[in-house]
Amino acid sequence: MRVLVTGGAGFIGSAVVDALAGQGIDVVVLDALLPAAHQGMPGYLNPDASYRWANCCDPAAVAEAVQNIDVVSHQAAMVGMGVDFADTPAYARNNDLGTAVLLAGLAAARFAGRLVLASSMVVYGEGRYRCPVDGLVQPLPRTPERLRERAFEPQCPRCGGDVEPEPVPESAALDPRSVYAATKAHQEQLCACFARETGCALTVLRYHNVYGPRMPARTQYAGVAAIFRSALASGQPARVFEDGGQRRDFVHVDDVARANLLAAQDRSAGWHVCNVASGRPVSILEMARALAAANGAGTPAPVVTGEFRLGDVRHVFASTHEAETVLGFRAAVGPEEGMRRFATAELR
Repeated sequence: MRVLVTGGAGFIGSAVVDALAGQGIDVVVLDALLPAAHQGMPGYLNPDASYRWANCCDPAAVAEAVQNIDVVSHQAAMVGMGVDFADTPAYARNNDLGTAVLLAGLAAARFAGRLVLASSMVVYGEGRYRCPVDGLVQPLPRTPERLRERAFEPQCPRCGGDVEPEPVPESAALDPRSVYAATKAHQEQLCACFARETGCALTVLRYHNVYGPRMPARTQYAGVAAIFRSALASGQPARVFEDGGQRRDFVHVDDVARANLLAAQDRSAGWHVCNVASGRPVSILEMARALAAANGAGTPAPVVTGEFRLGDVRHVFASTHEAETVLGFRAAVGPEEGMRRFATAELR
């Protein structure tokens, strides 16, 4: 088997490369080494893979990379919430245009294998909620006025009452609420169109909050776990937004890489969408406290700031039934063990 991994020098992509190469699979990497994620050539690159340093937006580079490929693992993307709306063209170029150029190259090469897309839980917007009066509901975006009043929980859009979060299944409607989320949803739609028109197999993996070694430590686009870890390394407390009660599913990068390996080895027809998560959601404050505890005595406790970002959602955590059924995937690293590992993991 020969697998092309786009973004294979990145945090998740490099772990996918390691998992594939560890099984004796021939791996080709296409990566642009975007400055937002990299400050030069990474030192952890797997020597058993071959590398092409170019952007997925480059048709010539894509045309060369897709030759004689059996599986494509499309990890390349500009990630994170962004700094402000001025980041929009960069997200659209690297995520939407890059995916479009890659798919056009695959079509030209008459690719007939499996396409694995790295998507994200951000496509759901808010997670799944149940109102005791109105049943399943989709809350409206939280308003700046309510957030300033520290009213962080969503409300039922029908009766205005309290709602309870539930694990979100893959069948939930897409409701992207940030530029990054919109580009991930568009990537999914482009890949679905490609699979429908070409008949190739497609697996969409919706990652939840991925953390682990090689995370970018100090970029403006880093994930919350890396931001907290970097603060603690500097002797500063983790600054927790809102009241810290927002619930997420933190999944270790080793588990994400294993899910990609299983998807690459899948021989079923058609296409699938799978949440990739631990199945054990925790609050942001619980995660910050676990990371501080794992960091050792004398580590400052998290500080709850009440700050908020309009693009953030309150609760989103996954149903893992589809990944278990389709891929035979179940996370091996729980939140407690994962945070113990992460406290001393090498970041980028």
